[in-house]
Parts: sequence; structure tokens; C-alpha cells
Amino acid sequence: MNFTRWSARFPGTQRRAAARSEHAAAQAKRGEGSVPAARGAVGHSASGPDGCPADPTVRGTGSAPGPGCVPAAADGTGTPAPSLDELSVRDVLDRLPALVALVHGPDHRVAYVNDAYTSGFGARAPGAPAHLALPELGELGLLPLLDQVQRSGKPRTAKNRTAPGGTSSYTVTCTPIEFPKTGAGSDTGSGPDGEAAEAHTGTGVLIHLADVTDHAEAVERLRASERRQREAAVTLQRSLLPQELEQPDDLRVAATYQPGGTEAAVGGDWYDVITLGAGRTALVIGDVMGRGVRAAAVMGQLRTAVRAYARLDLPPHEVLQLLDGLAAEIDASQIATCVYAVHDPNEGLLAYASAGHLPILVRDEDGTVRRAADPTGPPLGTGGWLHTSGTIALGPGSTAVLYTDGLVERRGEDIDEGVGALERALSGAQGTPAVICDRLMRALGVDADHDDDVAVMVLQQPARTGADAELFHNAALELLGGVEAAPRARAFAQGVLASWRFPVELCDLGVLAASELVANSLQHGTPPMRLRLRRTDRRLIIEVTDGDDHLPRRRRAEPADETGRGISIVATIASAWGSRRTPGGGKAVWCEFALPDKDKQPDK
Repeated sequence: MNFTRWSARFPGTQRRAAARSEHAAAQAKRGEGSVPAARGAVGHSASGPDGCPADPTVRGTGSAPGPGCVPAAADGTGTPAPSLDELSVRDVLDRLPALVALVHGPDHRVAYVNDAYTSGFGARAPGAPAHLALPELGELGLLPLLDQVQRSGKPRTAKNRTAPGGTSSYTVTCTPIEFPKTGAGSDTGSGPDGEAAEAHTGTGVLIHLADVTDHAEAVERLRASERRQREAAVTLQRSLLPQELEQPDDLRVAATYQPGGTEAAVGGDWYDVITLGAGRTALVIGDVMGRGVRAAAVMGQLRTAVRAYARLDLPPHEVLQLLDGLAAEIDASQIATCVYAVHDPNEGLLAYASAGHLPILVRDEDGTVRRAADPTGPPLGTGGWLHTSGTIALGPGSTAVLYTDGLVERRGEDIDEGVGALERALSGAQGTPAVICDRLMRALGVDADHDDDVAVMVLQQPARTGADAELFHNAALELLGGVEAAPRARAFAQGVLASWRFPVELCDLGVLAASELVANSLQHGTPPMRLRLRRTDRRLIIEVTDGDDHLPRRRRAEPADETGRGISIVATIASAWGSRRTPGGGKAVWCEFALPDKDKQPDK
């Protein structure tokens, strides 16, 4: 078999031949071939007697090398290198470092294996079918590939096939070839193995195995590094999320976080539940744009900041305003979406503000699902925007869902379609908040291989009846008039606390706290004023509101001072106290007392 004819069927041979033709044509167009000839005509030729240049370093020699001229050997011995016509196919393939085998016929009988193949897998006898003579091809899963190549007449490549024993990996290219037919005047007298060409006429497959063990090991090391990095990011993400959610008196809350699949880097989804005092609860969920440890770190900083700002008991839009400036300071290239909501059991409302986040969904007791309407501002970190707050009713028996975009966003679909699918899933989801979280995740197709991380928070306002309802009471008194409102407030608090059958000591402390808060409001506040008493299954809450927005602070009164001790007295006897501005422009000052265990159940 002639190497020139056979090599023309190698992958890329035709492309290289075409490139050489184009290069020669370009040189002829520039006239590079005629200049030396012209110089040779005037006696500047430096050719040797065989037509080859006498000194290849001399520029402008007269004639091109003759057809029999070949470059000197690279080892400097002066021995001419063999021409392509002088090299046999076997000589070329035996010198290749890659493993090469040639099979022919429908049974893929062995025609040839080179020295590298023999070194790798041992000697192979020609003429036997591949599944017997080349069992390693079967273990590499290549026998079906040989059939495909022979049927289609197109080359196929199998990447990173591990050899038997798992010591080496190969990328295998199978190329269809045609053996030349023999006949009079044919110059293809023998095949690559030296046998008569008549034994190998027809079609065959050239199998080329390139050793990619180092590459495969490098890829595996990279994957292992990526796995370790992802595990570190997931660990960091989970450690920054609340390990146990705070459970308010008036709400039942559950949340879940699902990181993206192994092909997706960990993102910055987060959530939190923060008790504000006086029965109010802040709920927050957000998503830091980006992936990896950096996004998780930014998320942790934002979550810490939210807890600090929440202690100020600010309206939702003011909290987002502070977060917006902080996000820009943390990393100007990182932005985040966030929704911050505050539940007030006295009002039965969920006040919220959104920074580019998806709408809160609320399902009423009858199954109707509502979306929290605007206002929605741009994401955190963009700056230059004044956020505003909105409200949505959350009555007894209602369920609200806060979530990140990984739950509803799908490639090729409008995100509003995903929110609609979540609404339909929520309308039929029943059970505890934890059960609803799981059902929503399953209904939206979130599994271990999901391409984005997901955070979901579900909160319920229980509809209490029977003995459970006896644990929750409210009572309020409008404070009208002047200083005479103080004794009326004390009498009202005494009667209410006695009717709730609290111990005498707790009743006395509650009356004292109510008296001090009312006196403080009468002295420093403005009408309208109101005293509100509330008990839950865990605490007694006393709150006084008025129309002045100046917040009181605890200070040390001097011995000669006649005032300034009220807030200090309340802070000393109560479990907790605080103050906040109300939406109408006034303020609320509150304190609470933890109930003894025996008083956490109604009297029989």
C-alpha cells in the first residue's frame, strides 16, 4: 500500500494539503518564484551539481531545489532524510508514540498494530476478529463505535476512556479507510503489515488511541478542587443562615434552603426571622447576585446588618434604605434583592418593602391567593432611590410565602409564569409551614440537581379556637383628659389583669408598668393616647401610644430630680422594653413580662 494514497485519508490531511496549495498560490501571485530564476539567468546561481543549493544560507540563489533534493538530517550528520515515497506506512506508524491499530471487514479483523500498541497491550496476531484479538477495545466500549464508523463512513471520537485496570486514559479516534484494490499496474503491493494487499481489500477502520492520562488526572484534580470549594461555600452559606428560626407568639414559621446542583455554584440566598418585641415580628428574605464564597460572604454581612437595623424598630422602607447604602459600601459590584416585612398581630397586617424582589404571596383561609402589590424599588446597592412601604392583610388562618427567584425562574419562560405556578401550588397546599415548604419545592420541580439555589419561607397566622384561644387576649383604653387619665389607666389595668387570672405579684408589676408608661406619655406626649394590654401564651405585653414622635430613652436621675425615673423603673421590672415610631407620626412605648410556666395555660 502506498503511503501517499493512504495518508490522504487521515483526518486533516486534506485540509493541510489545501493550505499548502493556497500558500503556493499566494507566493506565485507575489512573484516570489520568478525572482530567483531571473537572478540565476545572469550568473547568480549558487546551485550544486544535483540542482540543490550549494549553500542554503545564501539568499537569492538562482533555482529551486530539484525534485530529488531533501533537507539534511536534523542530527547534523549530513545524511539526507528519506522522502515520503521512500517511507513505508509501517515505518511511519511504528514510530508514532500514540497507539494505532487497523482493522478491516465486517468482523473488524486485525490488519495491523504498531509498536506503541504492542507495548501498551501486548502483541496481537493479525487476522483475528477484534472482539477476540483486541479485548481491550471491548473493555473500552469501542466495538459499537467501530460498527458505527464502518456503517456511516464518518469518523468518531470517544474521549477519556479509561483502560482496563484504571491506570491510563485514552481519547480514541476511529477513522474509516478504504484499502486500494489490487490489479495490473497497481502500486499497492502490500498492506501495512507486509502482507499481500489482496487480504485487506475493502473497508476498514484506523483506530488511534492518544494517551490523555495526565490530562484526565488534571481534570479530576480540578473537579476535586471545585467540589471542595463548593462544599466550603455551602458550609459557609448554611453557617450564615439561622440555625434555628425564632418562633413568634402569634405566627408559625418555617423556612428551607436548597443549594443548586453540583454543576451550579452556591449563590447568596438568605432569610431570617427577628422578634421585635410587643408581639411584632420582622421577616426578611433576599438574594445576593453572583455565585460562590464571595456571594455567601456578602449575604452574611447583609443578614447581620438587617438584624442590627431591625433592633431600631424602623419602618420597612427605612430598613431597606439603610441596607441600600451598606450594600454599596460592601461591594459596589454586588447587588442584592430583598423584601423586609413586619407582622403586627394587633393590626392583622403585614407591612413590607421590597428592593427588586419577587412579590409576597398570601393565601386566605378560603384558599384565595393574593399577591402583595407595589411598591417595589430597585435592588440593594444601586443607590439613589427612596423606598416606600406597603401593607397586606394577614388575618387568622392566612398563610404567606416569601421566596427567591430560584423557585420560580426557568430558562425560556417568563418569570411571571413561574409566580403563577407557585400561586396555583400554594392554593392547594395544606398543613404546617414546614410541610407547605416541602410541597411547594416539589410542585415547582426543585430537586438536588436544580440549577439555582432556592430559599423559601412560609408563615401562618393560626385561627385559634377553644382552649387555645383562651391564651390570647387583648384590651385597650383610650386615655382622654389630663392628669385624671392616670388613675383610670391604673384601675383599668388592675381589672383586666385580674380577669386574666394572673398571680398577684404579676398583676402588681403590670399595674406599676402601665402607670409609669401612661405617666410618661401624659407628661411628654400629645393626644391621641391609648393604653393596650395583651397576653399571649408566653408573655404579657403593655403598650402606650401617643401622637408625639420623640422617643424616650433611659437615663440616670439625680437624687434631687423629681422626674426621669419612669423608664428606668419599667426597664428594671420588665423582661424587655422598647419604643418605636408609628406610621401616623407618633410613637409607641412598650414593655413585656414573661409568664411563669404555670400561667402559660388557661385556668380550668
